[in-house]
Amino acid sequence: MKNIKAIIFDAYGTLFDVNSAAEKCKNKIGDKWVDFANYWRTTQLEYTWLRSLMRRHKDFWEITEDSLDKSMKIFKIDNSMRNELLNLYKVLSPFKEVPEVLKELKKKNYRLSILSNGTPSLLNELVKSNNLEFLFDDVFSVEEVGIYKPDPKVYDLPIKRYSIKKEEVLFLSSNTWDVSGGGNYGYSSIWINRNDNIFDILDFTPKFEINNLSKLISILK
Repeated sequence: MKNIKAIIFDAYGTLFDVNSAAEKCKNKIGDKWVDFANYWRTTQLEYTWLRSLMRRHKDFWEITEDSLDKSMKIFKIDNSMRNELLNLYKVLSPFKEVPEVLKELKKKNYRLSILSNGTPSLLNELVKSNNLEFLFDDVFSVEEVGIYKPDPKVYDLPIKRYSIKKEEVLFLSSNTWDVSGGGNYGYSSIWINRNDNIFDILDFTPKFEINNLSKLISILK
């Protein structure tokens, strides 16, 4: 791909494994931990969309707490685990290929950024806890505009900061709705399909679909 000046990543599910908090507690949660983790994540996303539509903004950490509370009730998980799960969410593990891929991209002098629903403090803690802070030029949060993805105001943040064209941004996400949001905005969007999912029908089809970030290197050659 030519003329790419900035490579921008979604955080949750793209760089960092959103299920890793529940996985670290799987011995306590039991066999239902995967279903519980997926339900927590789905509810979390639904709350971002619903609050955006209702214009009733809460920051991502509050939404994470609210969606966890509902999920724990649904799966009958003892409330004594609440703080443990929330603390683990602050230090989610990156997918195994992420650090090396970011280092390789940094060597090629691309501007690297995160564009996420997360709060600035949550994202910065997540990046620092995984020793990745020196690899990113910026961490963009929806809190700058007070509405969640896929609102175009969110995707506009890097364009305003860097004074570049939309097509000069390569955007990567594991969330199909986010890939479509960025693509419909004007980004060159790539889907990270880690779990062999089906792409949503939202007026955008990504040119590239990869199952992990390491395959990005060959696309950029």
